[in-house]
Amino acid sequence: MTTSELLKKVRQVEIKTRGMVNQVFSGEYHSVFKGRGMEFSEVREYSYGDDIRKIDWNVTARNNKPFIKVFEEERELTVMLVVDVSRSGQFGTVTATKMEIATEICAVLAFSAIRNNDKVGLIMFSDGVEKFIAPNKGKSHILRIVRELLSFQPKGTGTNISGALQYLNNVIKKRSISFVLSDFIDAGYDNALRIVSKRHDVIAVTMNDPRERELPKIGMVKMTDAESGAERWIDTGDANIRRSFDHYWKQHDERMKKAFLSTKVDRITIETHKPYLRPLVDFFKMREARV
Repeated sequence: MTTSELLKKVRQVEIKTRGMVNQVFSGEYHSVFKGRGMEFSEVREYSYGDDIRKIDWNVTARNNKPFIKVFEEERELTVMLVVDVSRSGQFGTVTATKMEIATEICAVLAFSAIRNNDKVGLIMFSDGVEKFIAPNKGKSHILRIVRELLSFQPKGTGTNISGALQYLNNVIKKRSISFVLSDFIDAGYDNALRIVSKRHDVIAVTMNDPRERELPKIGMVKMTDAESGAERWIDTGDANIRRSFDHYWKQHDERMKKAFLSTKVDRITIETHKPYLRPLVDFFKMREARV
């Protein structure tokens, strides 16, 4: 992709996703993520009527008179986009690949965040962390994130969700709203998800394509594993093979559901052959009802 083609694509994504934000989405985002919790501001001398539970005993001991901690509402949020850029994300059989749709979803979330005066950061990962963009504000920062998502060429091919989550926990110390966009074709990430979700509000955005889950009966077909590169001829007319294929994906879905349920992580299911805005809006309405 040439520079002019990239800039044109960035502009197309911006126009499309900002339109969604302006029309239907920003209200839901603001209602759910409007700034929550309290953060430390200062200490001041105790006054009659102050809550004694807020006394700072270390400062009190140094000054020989009582001081209390003063807290203020934490209004600014950090939104982290943790995006799987492994080879399986390049798969798409209907209108777009999983990665193309993930990019647009990231843009919708990012533009919603800056309208709320929140910071947005990006982690791209495959079998290792490929790129980190520190959280920041502003339109130019968001367009940089979109540009990276559209043009980035990862070095790795596989998927290591645990590594990406550990990296998130290491670099983002303050609580964030973290959207993990992946097809979650990986295993053993439950513990990392459990640890990260104790500090951050983690939302799993699962990317699915219908052809991954339904094997059409079209005879002998050469299949290629996008991440390993392994090739194999498959007889799609064999009923046992189709049953095994179906069984694999049901197990995969069951593992994901179990992982998200046990770690109390919310999930947004995105299908590449369906509009993605409705699942996003439904998720935010669900969150709004829960607040």
